[in-house]
Amino acid sequence: MRKLKLQMQVTADGFVAGPEGELDWMTWNMDEKLHDFINHLTDTSDTILLGRKMSPGFIKYWEHEIAKPQGSQYAFARKMVELGKIVFSKTLHAIDGQNVRVENRDLKDAVSELKQAPGNDIVVYGGATFVSSLIENALIDQFNLFVNPVAIGKGLRIFHDRHPFELTASVAYACGIVVNTYEPKGSPETNRQ
Repeated sequence: MRKLKLQMQVTADGFVAGPEGELDWMTWNMDEKLHDFINHLTDTSDTILLGRKMSPGFIKYWEHEIAKPQGSQYAFARKMVELGKIVFSKTLHAIDGQNVRVENRDLKDAVSELKQAPGNDIVVYGGATFVSSLIENALIDQFNLFVNPVAIGKGLRIFHDRHPFELTASVAYACGIVVNTYEPKGSPETNRQ
């Protein structure tokens, strides 16, 4: 079965965005080893899940970056454009972009079906509301939380209830980010250890 893996930036005090969705607290100057880890998450996946609110900016940004073959993000931009992207929406039926389709069915049914299909893992980047829905439906198999060395005091969260986890890895990077990888406690993966 394919895993659904979350990759998400968070503050040291547990927020994924400021009160108005601000991301000005993120560490943008990441080191090479962290980039290698991000590439590994992407390279082991063949599908990206996105929420409706995040998808237009995400798709536009990476399609703009792929137009700059000499740019520092070109290789990663190619991955982001070439991977299949599924946007979950209750209101939209189409979104402009390469390798993008919109999913209007029930979230739990659609994601469960995707996880049963053949292929590599599935990665989700956000946004906050969409990820919260995935968490509420117990659909995420691996949480890769990129803890930035900053506290912002208030903002948007992805967790609204108690969720027990098993820590499977914790790596500090030179740029100050610590990536904590968790799996839901009691999942088949954590029971093997």
